Amino acid sequence: MRSAKTLIGRMPVALSSFDRSLLSGEQGAAAAFAMRLLVRFAEAVGAERFTDIEAAHIDGCLYLGQVSLDFVEHLVRLGGRVRVPTTLNVGSVDLIHPELFLGSDEVGRGGARLMQAHEELGCVPTFTCAPYQTIFRPCFGAQIAWAESNAIVFANSVLGARTNRYGDFIDLCCALTGRAPYYGLHIGENRRARVLVEVESLPEEWAEAGLTCVAVGHAIGRRCGDRVPAITGLPASTNEDDLKALGAVAASAGAVALFHAVGLTPEAPTIEAAFQGRVPEEVIRLAAADLLETVRKLSTVPDGTPLTAVSLGTPHFSLAEFEGLMPLIDGARPAIDVYINTHRAVLEELHRRGWEERLREAGVTLVIDTCTYVTAVMRDLSGAVMTNSGKWAYYAPGNIGVDVAFGSLADCVASARAGKVVRL
Repeated sequence: MRSAKTLIGRMPVALSSFDRSLLSGEQGAAAAFAMRLLVRFAEAVGAERFTDIEAAHIDGCLYLGQVSLDFVEHLVRLGGRVRVPTTLNVGSVDLIHPELFLGSDEVGRGGARLMQAHEELGCVPTFTCAPYQTIFRPCFGAQIAWAESNAIVFANSVLGARTNRYGDFIDLCCALTGRAPYYGLHIGENRRARVLVEVESLPEEWAEAGLTCVAVGHAIGRRCGDRVPAITGLPASTNEDDLKALGAVAASAGAVALFHAVGLTPEAPTIEAAFQGRVPEEVIRLAAADLLETVRKLSTVPDGTPLTAVSLGTPHFSLAEFEGLMPLIDGARPAIDVYINTHRAVLEELHRRGWEERLREAGVTLVIDTCTYVTAVMRDLSGAVMTNSGKWAYYAPGNIGVDVAFGSLADCVASARAGKVVRL
């Protein structure tokens, strides 16, 4: 392995005195190891220097084989500790309810150990894809290094924090050093919109903004790639959870890391502000028929198809979403399994309000620390599954091999009682 001195002598990336201290091992062996990787990464992406970060979010808690664990165990052996508040994405097991896990012993043991090893590095055991719903919510303009696609796009778009799409291992290196390559969306000029997306009309039968946001998110993911879109015409009732859903499916269907919703998100009070005074490279117009067709294609089965389960909460269900659900659960119990993915902070509040018991009595299985489309939790995958999540609908057929029906929250509740796909 090349020495820190040799690395410094060859690098085009400008280094601060602290960067050199990291490389030399003065801040510890783990930090030196992480900084060597970051220097090479910075060279690859063309970053000219590094910037301090205020926080990190780590996507590498999901066990994807022995290499996932080997990397983190190496840092633990080197005595590594994160230098900034660092939250953790979902893992492979629900540590609160381990009995829910139905996968192999290897994944169960390796997944639990991987989650624990991250904690030993000083990471906070949030185990959620929605760290913005916790107390670790970055402020406007904060430089951060977040992984997990929906968290990235939410932080950039809805909060106005600044992060690139960091992947496994690089995110943890940023956390261990407190530094990130200064390129891409860390730079203000690169955050300007390139594509104007005009929502010209909405389906009359859609009473909630969530369906519109999922449809728009899927459309911009497919058509914008990694370009930054500015969106006009979203419903006035659009709330934070709707924007969460929009960003999640946009980042899944494409490579969107930032969108501007004109009049709704902080860097886009006007179209002119979103484009930083420039003109769009492209204009995409979406009419009601386009939105209806997009949502229709998220389902792989027709109405009336028998279901084996309903899965909600991808990204993790927020407290506000539970508030919308609670009035719907009174009445007949579901005829099939109902799973809701959420995180520990929300679970604590559900327990405090007495809602956790009400949900269980209503036939709901709460899944914490993980998600039903990335690990073996669902008991019966022999039939179709319904969801109100565009992200779940996009990934689940490939990840766990199920047919999917997509619908509104009310559709999902009604379908769970009927045991088949119904529309309200």
